[in-house]
Amino acid sequence: MIALDDIDRALIRALTEDATASAGALGRELGLSQPACWRRIKRLREAGVFRASRLDVDVAALGFGVTVFLGVKLATKGRVSLEDFERAVSAIPEVQIVEHVLGLFDYRLRVVARDIPDFERVLRRRIMTLPGVGNLEANVLLSEERRPGPLDLI
Repeated sequence: MIALDDIDRALIRALTEDATASAGALGRELGLSQPACWRRIKRLREAGVFRASRLDVDVAALGFGVTVFLGVKLATKGRVSLEDFERAVSAIPEVQIVEHVLGLFDYRLRVVARDIPDFERVLRRRIMTLPGVGNLEANVLLSEERRPGPLDLI
């Protein structure tokens, strides 16, 4: 874990809001020179604080109007079946997020589809045929009120 000062915390909050902000603009906002700001960003990146910069795509604008959270319980457990399942499910483009979880299910998937019939096609032809799949539970997203935002970095 890296030690963070108030400027680091402010920098992380600012980059969480806009990852495309330049070091010069961030430096002006935080009272730093561009090189000093750039060095801080580089240090945070090298320490693993920033895993990646990603584009937040609105899947509905691309025609994917249905999002389903799918709980997957594997029928058989073991190192090989987990790896086989993870490799196979990660190859399905409609599966946006794969989370290995503890609880009633072994995995939680975020799946997007154009509509319910399209989701049924993905479910029957792609997900239910994956190695080791046992029980499934689907929850259709009705609305998303809160998107992940900046952490309160105390």
